[in-house]
Amino acid sequence: MSNSSSSISQFLLLPFVDTRDLQLLHFCLFLGIYLAALLGNGLIIITIACDHRLHTPMYFFLLNLSLTDLGCISTTLPKSMANSLWDTRAISYTGCVAQIFFFTFLITTEFCLLTVMAYDRYVAICHPLHYGTLLGSRACVHMAAAAWASGFLNAVLHTANTFSLPLCKGNAVDQFFCEIPQILKLSCSDAYLREIGLIVLGACLFFSCFVFIVVSYVQIFRAVLRIPSEQGWHKAFSTCLPHLNVVSLFLSAAMFANLKPPSISSLFLDLVVSFLYSVFPPSVNPLIYSMRNQELKAALWKLMTGCC
Repeated sequence: MSNSSSSISQFLLLPFVDTRDLQLLHFCLFLGIYLAALLGNGLIIITIACDHRLHTPMYFFLLNLSLTDLGCISTTLPKSMANSLWDTRAISYTGCVAQIFFFTFLITTEFCLLTVMAYDRYVAICHPLHYGTLLGSRACVHMAAAAWASGFLNAVLHTANTFSLPLCKGNAVDQFFCEIPQILKLSCSDAYLREIGLIVLGACLFFSCFVFIVVSYVQIFRAVLRIPSEQGWHKAFSTCLPHLNVVSLFLSAAMFANLKPPSISSLFLDLVVSFLYSVFPPSVNPLIYSMRNQELKAALWKLMTGCC
């Protein structure tokens, strides 16, 4: 870390509201969202782990996705709730570094997992006879490990590079949690161009994953349309549509956050958009995956009622 950066002992996060009553309301609202996310993702993890009928590649990747969702929302929301409860804006320098590292790590891992899940659906529908061969237990573990390793490497590179920059434009972060673009705004030199280069490289990786997902679903829809029975259509779409909805939600929020025109940018809009891509998806993903999946709903019901 540079001397300028290390001289900063804390950062000041942007509050959602200023008055005390609204701060307490914000705390209660975020607490409800956080508990709902913990409950939903936790139930999916426990259900998949405990029900042997769900020990398949699709549910193995869904378990990993729920783990990233739990980690992602736990990285941003608790600190924001604590600040509202105690009427403060401060986050320590170490806490800010940790937020950026874990958020980057988990977001990258989640998108890699969504890409792997698209491949899983592609093989299941387009090449069902080879499903067991192409997606055996060892292959699934290797793909999941590659997703987590990619997220870790990306997070290490971005975090180390971001906090190696000299920061001399104050310590006020225009966001309710620490994220790379807001820290770059505090940089006082052209050294941030190195981080821009890493961001461009990461964007190319994300675009490649996006293209892979799109091509996979084009092939999936072509295969589904060749299925003669309506029951076959329903079964195929019931496993694909939840994943497609999650991908669409993830990408639309992330793209709007990063590609919105500067002319419509404002602190309030930035807060809303950051909420949409950092808090909303982890909260609703369990609902999306359980609504149309009869097998998962049956397993959840069995878990909650204790039926054999």
